[in-house]
Amino acid sequence: MADRPATFRMRILIAISLAAALFIIIRFALIMLSPDRTDSAPVHAPAKAERGSIVDREGRLIALQTRLWSVTAWKPEIIDPLVTGSLLGPVLDMDPNTISRMLFGGNSSRFLFIMRQTTPTQSDAVRELIDKGSLPGIGLQEELGRHYPMKELAAPLIGHVGTDNIGLDGIEYAFNRVLAPGSMTADTDRLYGHTVHLTLDMNAQYLVERIAKEAWAEHLPDSMMILVMNAKSAEILSWVSLPSYDPNTFSESTWNERINRPLAVAFEPGSVFKVFTWCTFLDMGGVRIDDIFDTGGVYKPELFVRYDIPPITDLTNHGVLDVPGALVHSSNVAVAMASETVSSADFYKSLKNFGFGSPTGLPLPGESHGLLNPVSNWSVRSKPTIAIGQEVGVSAVQIAAAATTLANGGVLLQPRIVEKVIAADGSVIKEYSRTPVREVISPKTARTMLELMEQTVTSPSGTSHRAAVPGLRISAKSGTAQITDPETGRYSSDRFLSSVLALFPTDDPEIIVYVVLENPRGISIYGAQTAAPMVRDIAETLAPLYGIPLAGNTVMEHSGRVKIDNPEPMPLGEELHDLTGYSKRMLLPYLEYEDITWTIDGEGWVVFQFPPPGTPIEAGMSIYLELK
Repeated sequence: MADRPATFRMRILIAISLAAALFIIIRFALIMLSPDRTDSAPVHAPAKAERGSIVDREGRLIALQTRLWSVTAWKPEIIDPLVTGSLLGPVLDMDPNTISRMLFGGNSSRFLFIMRQTTPTQSDAVRELIDKGSLPGIGLQEELGRHYPMKELAAPLIGHVGTDNIGLDGIEYAFNRVLAPGSMTADTDRLYGHTVHLTLDMNAQYLVERIAKEAWAEHLPDSMMILVMNAKSAEILSWVSLPSYDPNTFSESTWNERINRPLAVAFEPGSVFKVFTWCTFLDMGGVRIDDIFDTGGVYKPELFVRYDIPPITDLTNHGVLDVPGALVHSSNVAVAMASETVSSADFYKSLKNFGFGSPTGLPLPGESHGLLNPVSNWSVRSKPTIAIGQEVGVSAVQIAAAATTLANGGVLLQPRIVEKVIAADGSVIKEYSRTPVREVISPKTARTMLELMEQTVTSPSGTSHRAAVPGLRISAKSGTAQITDPETGRYSSDRFLSSVLALFPTDDPEIIVYVVLENPRGISIYGAQTAAPMVRDIAETLAPLYGIPLAGNTVMEHSGRVKIDNPEPMPLGEELHDLTGYSKRMLLPYLEYEDITWTIDGEGWVVFQFPPPGTPIEAGMSIYLELK
């Protein structure tokens, strides 16, 4: 009797299994006997997806989608791998034997890519061979690629995409979901991503990078950073990180070339940091503008003596200095003495309010927080040491952002690199507006500091006097900091970081410039002799670009009617000539050069070209022209 329930359950299980098997057989038979039966929705081929563009503040193309062709092989149709390899090798600039080995079938896949995203010249040559019937089994598959007409300009910021058109770094990575199209199964032939408008001005970017490369050849640094920012809106106009790379061939670059230094690298700023130190002391009432400091000796208070702490010194004896004199001569001793007038807690709080020790909030990957230890971790020497720009780590973006307090009545602004995101239909998806963060110092202190910084430029003994531009009021502060040796943990005796922070014009700052050279090995290691002349050149270049008047300049007026005689187009030679003033009609003959990719933006006449005149013309190069 005990076996009956078990037998009954077994019979039920067998019945269910037979019913399931019968259902599958019947279903399979219906499908086989009725091939035209459609019980489900039709399957759509994936829509082609176009990644959105990246443009600068004027709409100039920085990154755009291109249609390229990949060479594919279907092994079952390959008749002779050796012949196929010999035909494709010269066309694709590959070893014919390598292609033949791929086709002989060392792997299980019958389909393979021989080359992804070939050049137009290569794909045209392959197509011609296919049309002749010379390449059975070889095909061309359309793929969307990425092109960067500005090449190295701001490349570590812009980033790049991989072979599969997915952002891997920089803006391309941070805004990948915005730039990439939507659902690949949408009922449409083609999908479009959004366009990201940056705050960058590629005219300024080109001009500043040209100055940077000239200085690079003169001072031979390990790396260089330059930020140019709109002082009133905190929009970043130029972003230089050298060495750089060409994102069109990112696989050939090194990590050292791709690192986005202004955002990702933290360093001890040196004397530039004294700008924010003196702002704190003045704003808290610890010191007054006419207070004096006897800097004749060294700063070695009783606690330094008791604990055998090394003193803080100056390069030379500056004697008795007031606050303006202390800033002009960049006296470490005066700043260290002034640090005794405020508490460690108040000093720390003020520096945090300037944004040090915290990310700026830029929508980019890999931002450094910098280093600002809490007061509980400070030693006896920490407060005066931090006051002179040591024992603290900052990023270039943090310094530039902190400088916005001086141009906006003491209010810190959040830096901006993206202006807006626009959909394919022209609608605005998101706008990034001017964002005040908090009031850090009083308007009076901000105005006072700008005037003090101007004296470092106008005074013959000022550390920033080489940044002076005739007719332009500039407020600046230079700095030179020792670089820590990672092996010993101590300051290196032969590696330095030189820098200058500048705002102009002093009376109502419109532009912030921050220049940093890591380990210059030219005629000087000091920011006053390396970075300050670069600031001068940048100010001289950008002032007319942004309509900042120079005292003594003559302002010319005319009716606004201009007659231009069209020059005869010159044939392309070995070097690219100046195309400025050419009309679109005059550019038409150049479009016949198959080995050169031309990107023409706008209508009218050429006002900007990249690469610049004099660049050697090479097969496969890209030329960007802006017309207005």
